[in-house]
Amino acid sequence: MYPIPAPSAQGDGPGGHSYGAIIAPDGEDASARVDRVLRDIRFSGWIAPPADGVIVVVGDPGDGVVADDRRGIIEVAGQLAAVIRGPVLAVRVRGDRQLALVAWSSAEEVVRYCSDPSREPGADPEVLTDPIGAEGAGVLADLWHRPDAEEKLGELLEEELDPDSVNESERLGIVLRLLGLPTWIVSAGALPRAMPRGPAVSELTRLRAGATGIAGRSRDAALGPLRKRQQPPPVIEDPPTGMAPEPWMF
Repeated sequence: MYPIPAPSAQGDGPGGHSYGAIIAPDGEDASARVDRVLRDIRFSGWIAPPADGVIVVVGDPGDGVVADDRRGIIEVAGQLAAVIRGPVLAVRVRGDRQLALVAWSSAEEVVRYCSDPSREPGADPEVLTDPIGAEGAGVLADLWHRPDAEEKLGELLEEELDPDSVNESERLGIVLRLLGLPTWIVSAGALPRAMPRGPAVSELTRLRAGATGIAGRSRDAALGPLRKRQQPPPVIEDPPTGMAPEPWMF
């Protein structure tokens, strides 16, 4: 058993918490590169000020379409990974019942994990619930210079959680702690209200369809309704399915 951090304080109704974030390394010109890419693809969400060597970007909505071309938080992270040196990690929690982790190193995708592919909107009823990609634990540990965390991280990602006792925000909180990354991300579902932990809302840069202020509100009014009707690509494109039972079995 692992010590469980407190989950976020704001939920999305009966389904639980949904949010998505990108963690990118801070460095020479990194903030400017991040800002430029997010504005170019008309991203909606928040940019946290650099702290402890990383930049955090939070999507709005975290589990939906947040940029042009039906991009979700994972696809946006891929865009940032192409222009930023160092490891980039996308995290997404859907309804506190699915955790997705996708990592890049030097613009190359190296890890793609999903705790339960069957939780994707519109997933085939026969999609299996087994976690996919837990073998990437070692790569994650190496990317963030935490080799001692590999074993615990692997065990954590392989585990099928009991939804009645543990949720995916709790699992994510442990993942972030093991990797030495900002654990306040698990409270990002509280935005635009104040988060229980992490930076104050006033410290965040708010982008709406790639712009701030009145221009952003105007763009959001035009694009927001369309994006709400869309879904980003699934984390796992072709997840394993179980075989349907043959009639003779009944």
